[in-house]
Amino acid sequence: MTIIPLSEGSFTIDKTKVFVPFNTATEILNSRPIGSLLVEIQPFLVVTKNDLILIDTGLGYNMSNGVPQIYYNLEKAGYNPSQITKVLMSHLHKDHAGGITTRNYSTGEQFIAFPYATYYVQRREYEYAMGIGSASYVQSDIQILEEFSKVVWLEDDHGFIDNYIEYQLTGAHSKFHQVFFIQEENELIFFGGDDAPQLQQMKSRFVAKYDFDGKKCMELRRVWWEAGQEKGWKYLFYHDISSPVFHHSSLT
Repeated sequence: MTIIPLSEGSFTIDKTKVFVPFNTATEILNSRPIGSLLVEIQPFLVVTKNDLILIDTGLGYNMSNGVPQIYYNLEKAGYNPSQITKVLMSHLHKDHAGGITTRNYSTGEQFIAFPYATYYVQRREYEYAMGIGSASYVQSDIQILEEFSKVVWLEDDHGFIDNYIEYQLTGAHSKFHQVFFIQEENELIFFGGDDAPQLQQMKSRFVAKYDFDGKKCMELRRVWWEAGQEKGWKYLFYHDISSPVFHHSSLT
């Protein structure tokens, strides 16, 4: 399998839940409000024998010429957005789900971003996102899913997609967060979304205040780290600036 990180850049975020661009080469994190976190926004393209899989969809920003940034990143990697066959959603917070749709800012029209793909979305996460008022969810970015015919609503806590993509509901970072395991032949790719957003968090035990169940996140990271060490997993880290992809065989 081929893994291509689709970085949208580095950002800081604080309790306001606003993502502010951050230049790691010229700016100092301490100049931002106390409690600001530094994160990368990084969907992934995974190329398998039968699929082009997009995992989470980024912020949904457009370039200055009006082209969606995720389209630009895909085309830069040599792929047309129309080639995407599957979109896997870990959860629907705005930094992961903003690119579900595209918007024409001149007309205000909104479209599903990958009309030829099948979207795999946890039904309970969608219902929760649409039913509460929260700065973490932008309902206008995701409500189109209800009308799109190529959405597979995942109803179970655990299951498989086409026999080689496994999903598991964790309810750790968000109430109905899910993670994915993609296995082809002897290779296994693990995407932990915001349960496991950065490499360093896998190596240290701590409880994050921003998680729905921080203790569960901490324990799951330990389990996944130990399993991956034993079996040689490849990890995808959505918010890691320097290590978006990590393979245990590269550990020295």
